[in-house]
This record gives sequence, structure tokens and C-alpha cells, in this order.
Amino acid sequence: MQIPNEKLKDLIVNEGLISAEDFDKIVSEAGRMGQNAPDILISRGVITKDYFSDLLASYFGVAKAALSFRSIDEKVLHLLPEEISRNKRVVVFQQEADGMLGVAMEDPSNLETVEFIKRYLKTEIKPYLASPEDLNIGLSLYSKGGAEDFRKIIEEGVNASINSKASGTKESAEDLPIVAIVDNLIAYALASRSSDIHLEILEESLLVRYRIDGVLKEIMRLPKEVHSAITARIKLLAGMKLDEHSRPQDGRFRQNLGKDYIDIRVSIIPTFYGEKTEMRLLSATQRPLSFEELGMLEDTVKILMDNIKKTFGMILVSGPTGSGKSTTLYSVLNVLNKTEVNVVTVEDPIEYNIKYVNQTQINPAAGITFASALRSLLRQDPNIILVGEIRDEETAEISVNAALTGHLLLSTVHTNDAPTAVPRLFDMKVQPFLAAAVLNLVLAQRLVGKICADCIESYKPTDSLLELIKKQIEDLGLASKYKAPKLFYRGKGCGSCGHGGLKGRIGIFETLSFDDEIRSYIIKPDFSLDGLRELTRKKGLITMFEDGLRKAERGMTTIEEVLRVIRE
Repeated sequence: MQIPNEKLKDLIVNEGLISAEDFDKIVSEAGRMGQNAPDILISRGVITKDYFSDLLASYFGVAKAALSFRSIDEKVLHLLPEEISRNKRVVVFQQEADGMLGVAMEDPSNLETVEFIKRYLKTEIKPYLASPEDLNIGLSLYSKGGAEDFRKIIEEGVNASINSKASGTKESAEDLPIVAIVDNLIAYALASRSSDIHLEILEESLLVRYRIDGVLKEIMRLPKEVHSAITARIKLLAGMKLDEHSRPQDGRFRQNLGKDYIDIRVSIIPTFYGEKTEMRLLSATQRPLSFEELGMLEDTVKILMDNIKKTFGMILVSGPTGSGKSTTLYSVLNVLNKTEVNVVTVEDPIEYNIKYVNQTQINPAAGITFASALRSLLRQDPNIILVGEIRDEETAEISVNAALTGHLLLSTVHTNDAPTAVPRLFDMKVQPFLAAAVLNLVLAQRLVGKICADCIESYKPTDSLLELIKKQIEDLGLASKYKAPKLFYRGKGCGSCGHGGLKGRIGIFETLSFDDEIRSYIIKPDFSLDGLRELTRKKGLITMFEDGLRKAERGMTTIEEVLRVIRE
């Protein structure tokens, strides 16, 4: 369901959101990259998803379903079986006053789907425009009994596997009960909005944990007897050696999900009681997010945009594993990926495939490391280079030289905040004068849970919480700048968020942009990290805690989430 480009151009150019020339460039880029123009407009922050949704509804003459703000009649919902709803991406959500059924659809202009639903329901329907998020809310209601069904299916599979006569590792991996267990573990993880699946072998059982909105949650425990067969099944899918048990192995595979699919990155390591499996779930069809969708506020976006417009130098994203660094870099690449530049990457692993970006996967067994691949990529006439991580002296040296010689280099480092990235480069034998010359920006980040929009409420913080906030403000030396807010927000808990009050994640950020004064301080003989922090605060650096506090005040996240990730 799309508005013709010429009509869309008239609508947003007349609103002054973009010039006609820039719109034509985006349409050209969309054709080159195999994307729709609205996706690029949204990812680059020209328009928002809500604004485009309003345009679609107005253009096609339908109302927006806005299921986030409606109570869905579950009796009406179940008039259409779950399989059809998920396959057609439609949700029957209410009985209209005139007797018709209200149906939320991603594409109300799809006459074939409209006619199919009318024939199946044997009644007239009123189509509504629904966003993917809207539909997921409706579809999640089918899964109210999903946890019980999931456990029942797993239990049946476990019993069948234990009684199975399969012999040999490969035969066990292909045994139907084991196939069903693994498929259902993945399916339930996706339905739960999990980013990771952990299968941990204990003395008496196999522990299954999912990471949901950044927090690990125990899902179930399975008999130890099925551990080896489940591990073998995952190894088989990920192209690993089935008979290797004493060394770590990495692999990946793709799981089909109807029209879409998910890429699953697998890591298996030996532990005291056996092999532990970790699976990272990566959407293979997800478009890069806009900076606003990542959670960046206006001042952060401006600083980032000012720096990615530079044609050479180094931009680093810092944070611990799982803090969203790669997602941020892919969003930056999506903005930079234009016809007039050559973009190359060396990654471990390649998490998302981006059209017209030349992506290289490191493979130490074949001699392809970050350093060796980067050295080769410099002979590919690049304008923009992404290095997955700067983790050793050789990679740091080549990266600095690339940034000095007319390339814009993007990478990640593992540091707790933005200023610490500078001494981290020193640790990797980068000379201070070189670090000062190449660094344009360090963006540090963490991920916090988003408050569920369906059950958000305001509340007055307790005295103990205010004391915690006050102490954090004082520890950061911000007592003169900030005071604890009198009002915060949280989610009460509802079916949409699994009664947890949080749904999805956004980033909290701090941006250290390098000017002449900071560069001069870096090369001083008496340089210290504390001195750099003091200087950057005087120059107005907004710390991650401050950014999180701003988002807690705006109802984007909870103050508890901010304190949790800052303490980590």
C-alpha cells in the first residue's frame, strides 16, 4: 500500500518538509537500493511513521485502526482463525454500529484480501489502516494461551524424544520430536519479543532463558537427556561440526516466518557440564531505523548529523556487548549509502545485509581478520569504511591511518562512556597526537526498556528513589544543573506488554564531539581521563544518565531502567 511518488512529493514538498530536488534524489536512491521512498524518508528523519500513516489513511479514505488505544473484542477477534490472520496480516477487532465488522489491515486497498475476508466471514467488513505494531497487538491476543500451548508442545516433544529409538548424533538431530522442540523454542522466543535464546546445561537439567527487552528471564527447564540432541540439531542448522565438543563454534542459519524470515546467529561453547548454546535473533528483513526511532533526541541527532557529513576522520560508537552499537552504525550507514560514495565494511558477523554496501565477513580460519580485511579494503577505493570493532593494536593503527588519509571510518569500542574511548585508543598504542587528529565523534550508548504505550501511567517517586537519583546526580557533579523531577512514568502492565510494563527498547546516549580545545587537551603531557571528563562537562556534554533522565521525564522509559543500565 503506497502513495504514488508524485502525489507523495506534492504532499510533503508543499508542507516544506523537503525540497523537490531532494525528494527526487531519494526516489532515485530508493530505486537503486530496492526500497520504497517512504522507508528512506522515515529512516532519514524527513517524516515520521505516524505522519506517513496519517497521509496513507487520508489518501485512501480509511480510518486508522489505532489498536493501541482500543479495546479489542476477543470474541470478534476469534471469528477469523489465527493462521488466516497472521498469513493475511489482518485483525478483526470490533462490531460496527451498522453490523459490519471492523478489520485492521496493513493494506486496506488490497481488494483480493478484502474480498477473501468478506467471503470467509460471510458479512460486510469495514477496512481500517493498521501499522505493523498495531497488528502485532491484535495478533498477540491469540497467544494468551500461547505459553501453556508452548509448554505442552515442548513436553510432548521431550517425552517422544526420550522414548525415541534414534541412534547416532546426526539421526538424533533429525529426529522429529527434537526438530519440533527447537522450532517451537525459536517461535515462542519471537512471539515473546526476545533478542536472545540461552540454553544452559546444569547438573540436573537444561535451563532455557530468553532475553526480553534486555533482561534475561527463565522460561523453563528441560530434562538433561535431551540436551545433546537439541545441541546437535542447532549445530546441524548452523553448519557446525557435530562431533566437536571441546572447542567453541560459531555459525548462523535462517528461519522462514511466512513472508519474512529471521537470521539466527549461534555460539556454542564447552562448559563444566556440557555445551552451552546462545542464539541471537536478527530480523533479516528489518529496514535500518531512523535516529529518532533509536531514541535519539533532537540535540543528539544534530551532533551526529553534523559529524557524519564530514568526509574523513573517525566516528566511534561505544558501549558493552548488546547495547545496540551495530544497530546505530547500520542506521548511520543507511544515511551515508548514496550513489556518489563507495561504502565498504568488515564485520563479525554481518548482522544485516545492506544493498550497495560491500560487506566482508571476518573468518580467522581463512586468515581474514579485522586488520587483514581492512588492509585489503583500503585498496578498494572506499569513501566510507565500517570496521565492526577496534579491538587490537594492528586494527587500531590501520583504522587511524585510514581516517587520516581521506576516509570516513566508523567503528565500535568497548568502553563505559564516551570520554573513556580516548585512553582506550592509547591502550592500543595510538599516539595522542594521532587520536586528536582523527577523532570526530564518540557516541556512547545503552539500551533501556520503553514504557508500554497501552498502560502508561504517571506517579510521584518515593523518597528512597529520589535519594538514589540525587546521589547519581551528585556523583556526576551535576547538582547545580539538575534536580530530580516531581513526576515520573511507568507501565501498569497489560496484555500488550506481557504485564511487565515495558515493550521494546530505546537507546540513551552521550555524544562527545571533538573541537580544537578538546584536541589540544588530548595531546597535553598531563592528560587524564578525569580532566577530559571535567572539560567535556564544562563544554555541555550531556551524559547518558542525563539523557536517560530526560527520557524518563518525557515518559519514554522508567527511571528504574535508567539507573539499572547506568549501574551496569
